[in-house]
Amino acid sequence: MAMANLARRKTTSLLNTNLIRSDAFRYSFSLSSTLSRGFASGSDENDVVVIGGGPGGYVAAIKAAQLGLKTTCIEKRGALGGTCLNVGCIPSKALLHSSHMYYEAKHRFAKHGVTFDNVQIDVAAMLGQKDKAVSTLTKGIEGLFKKNKVTYVKGHGKFVSPSEVSVDTIDGDTTVVKGKNIIIATGSDVKGLPGITIDEKRIVSSTGALALTEVPKKLVVIGAGYIGLEMGSVWGRLGSEVTVVEFAPDIVPSMDGEIRKQFQRSLEKQKMKFMLKTKVVSVDTSTDIVKLTVEPSAGGEQSVLEADVVLVSAGRSPFTSGLGLENIGVETDKIGRIPVDSKFSTNVKGVFAIGDVIPGPMLAHKAEEDGIACVEFIAGKEGHVDYDKVPGVCYTHPEVASVGKTEEQVKQLGIAYSVGKFPMLGNSRAKSIDDAEGLVKIIAEKETDKVIGVHIMCNNAGELIHEAAVALTYGASSEDIARTCHAHPTLSEAVKEAAMATYDKAIHI
Repeated sequence: MAMANLARRKTTSLLNTNLIRSDAFRYSFSLSSTLSRGFASGSDENDVVVIGGGPGGYVAAIKAAQLGLKTTCIEKRGALGGTCLNVGCIPSKALLHSSHMYYEAKHRFAKHGVTFDNVQIDVAAMLGQKDKAVSTLTKGIEGLFKKNKVTYVKGHGKFVSPSEVSVDTIDGDTTVVKGKNIIIATGSDVKGLPGITIDEKRIVSSTGALALTEVPKKLVVIGAGYIGLEMGSVWGRLGSEVTVVEFAPDIVPSMDGEIRKQFQRSLEKQKMKFMLKTKVVSVDTSTDIVKLTVEPSAGGEQSVLEADVVLVSAGRSPFTSGLGLENIGVETDKIGRIPVDSKFSTNVKGVFAIGDVIPGPMLAHKAEEDGIACVEFIAGKEGHVDYDKVPGVCYTHPEVASVGKTEEQVKQLGIAYSVGKFPMLGNSRAKSIDDAEGLVKIIAEKETDKVIGVHIMCNNAGELIHEAAVALTYGASSEDIARTCHAHPTLSEAVKEAAMATYDKAIHI
């Protein structure tokens, strides 16, 4: 029986699985930097030195210290958390939440008997709440460093040898940090586009989009990936006329095709406009209005878009320049990523790399897993990350979350499969809160019923996806999920119903 098969799986089998790599997307950065506990220098050799204090770097540093290794983390920014915490994942979610509250108050509260004479936006207050959240969390990481006895050095780190990092501190000094094992965890940076200069005022990256002091009347987003759609949603809810320009024929190409189509329709209902198969030829900032000349990706008649602000959201690039990698012979590929083996070792003994600087999904949570596994290997233990089972979430409303393979990938692999779907319109909790847009889709191997992909579009999809992630990790069947009792009424019941529809029939549709 399926439950028995699940019970027979051993955790140790996971620990011996080779790392699987695939390209995707993520927000995270960092570099060298840090603090008040003093510098590790001279004869003070560390067991582990981490260059970069983002999600991968700070987690690796804490885990190393917990394993009894003397550890120093170098971070350039002067605040821990990397891009994710400072100018990425966390502040964007703060603004997504604030803007959603405004949108709900303006457009939907009256249906629930809550009325206002006048709902207004205070952008400064929104930004203040965002900044407070960021500050609290960065200080929280510093507290974790102190608790775990991680030395924190604030400054820019650069290799002078495979076991030495020279740090130009933010105080203007220079020190050398020595380590038996050095982990590169410097994250990624915004990928620019030829001919477009980002000034973070009118032509902005995601960083600038998080700091706009007023709502632009017209916002053009270049790139229909997760970041572009999230930031477009923020300012669209607050009143911007949002147009998304995308070179590819689809938004979020990594998303399951069926879910993607429904997602685009949902965003269009929110008045977000899309120009797909379109490229930006030039950008004119000589007047008060930014003018973008665009044409079909394959070439053709040109047209002009006008905008108050343009968000360049064309992805991210590994941040590996300026680290002195050439000084010690660390190899990089043509786009700057650092090749590593199954234990995160580079081609230079004692030098490791994790997170956005190596091949694989550019996601904060993936970097964290890299960091833990890497230091476990350094400590002589076993580490494991399975990149086929890393969840991805787009934090719009509705959210879209997925783990495992898309239906298109399963077809390409020639796997015989079954699909079960359940619409949120059949979910009592979703109906009771008047937020029933979306669906749950489960893909399972036809012969074994083993779940190989789950895709969810609904309110709080990013929370629901983790049941699926656990199911995939332990080889569960759709019947296993369906026969697990789910509390009523919850949104999670939609996952159970989709599982029932995969191997048999759903009840409430």
